[in-house]
Amino acid sequence: MTLTQTAEPVEVSVLVPAKDEAENLPEFIRQCSEALGAAEFSFEVVVVDDGSADDTPEVLRRIRAEHGFVRTVTHRTRRGIAEALRSGGEVASGRILVFYPADLQFLPAEIPALVEPIRRGDADMVTGAKQGQYEKAFVSQVYNRLCRWMFGVRVSDLNAVKAYRREVMDAIPSRPDWHRYMAVVATAEGFRLVERPVTLHPRRAGESKFGLGRIPVGVFDLLSVWFQLRFGRKPLLFFGGLGATLFLLGFLVGVVALVVALFGFGFVGELLAGQREEIRRLAQTVDQRLVERNGRQG
Repeated sequence: MTLTQTAEPVEVSVLVPAKDEAENLPEFIRQCSEALGAAEFSFEVVVVDDGSADDTPEVLRRIRAEHGFVRTVTHRTRRGIAEALRSGGEVASGRILVFYPADLQFLPAEIPALVEPIRRGDADMVTGAKQGQYEKAFVSQVYNRLCRWMFGVRVSDLNAVKAYRREVMDAIPSRPDWHRYMAVVATAEGFRLVERPVTLHPRRAGESKFGLGRIPVGVFDLLSVWFQLRFGRKPLLFFGGLGATLFLLGFLVGVVALVVALFGFGFVGELLAGQREEIRRLAQTVDQRLVERNGRQG
């Protein structure tokens, strides 16, 4: 990983993971300059080149020479958004961090409204609620409903842009793709969470990095996060409870099997007793007939 030299401390650091976003970055930075230059807080934009294979490195060199508020971090290979946010956060100087992608589906003009609840002291994290039509709306709705049901986080959208205090970053495990569960983990750690609407726009250039193949990964990650939050500190509650449940089920099955076996033996015993009575009656009948025949002959 390589990075630019340290900048002066600012209030807000915008962390921008960028994978093959050479076409979008100039316009994104221009909009940042326009929207944040007039804001009431100092800021910087930390762009993390996550192993891009296009002209992103060259574009960033030109942008950095033109805009003093831009800093860059470079990953030699792709590490994913979670690691990009971690790398950007480690070199950022702001006390408030903002996760904003470079694809211009979310416009920088909405960043001031996103960070305002944190600046006022009303929240520790602000998650954006996507407004507008988008391709993967159904998948997103399923994900958000599962999260609300499993974790009790009462916001409508957990998987969009976010602003958060620097302390929140320290509470999030450094795991691949766990940036999706940042709000869930932060809430579990006691941080205050609020929601603000953000408009989702169509991608202007480049290709989406998310496909249907991410859905199974997301499901397993969801289960992993649920297990970590509920049983991570006391795994015996899970494994011991599961073992006790299986033992109880085994015991109940054994009792049922024993009762069935006893009834089975009882039925067999009844059949044998019935057969014995039949044999006894037949023997008595034969004996009686023999006696009668012997009497007639005498």
